[in-house]
Amino acid sequence: MSPHEKASPDVNQPLGPQALTPAVIRVNEKRVATGFWPKIRRTAAKIPFAAQALSVWFCARDPLTPFRARAMMMAALAYFVIPTDVIPDFIAGLGFTDDAAVFATLLTLVGRHLTPRHKQAAKAAIDQIRRES
Repeated sequence: MSPHEKASPDVNQPLGPQALTPAVIRVNEKRVATGFWPKIRRTAAKIPFAAQALSVWFCARDPLTPFRARAMMMAALAYFVIPTDVIPDFIAGLGFTDDAAVFATLLTLVGRHLTPRHKQAAKAAIDQIRRES
């Protein structure tokens, strides 16, 4: 690769501090588009923050949500769906603690953008997922 070519971000690599660059935002959006719903369906009954994750998903897709907030939300959602994270999800009792910490931090930073409409959509989705399980 020449010094003038930019490497495209690898969808399978962990997120870093460059998470708000346009190329990384596109990769995060792709990760979330392909991985969020399958993972939330598999884990909704196991994780206490499923409703918050769904609220963030609805908010991140809302064009009224400010760009920077959406980008941060996509980064958190992408972290949730990537198979390689700090604490692997398959470790019973601990696997989702890092994901929960990411969502708690995210909500502290941009949670004011979650509206009642996002939360209602998340509640309806979580109820549907749990009925189907």
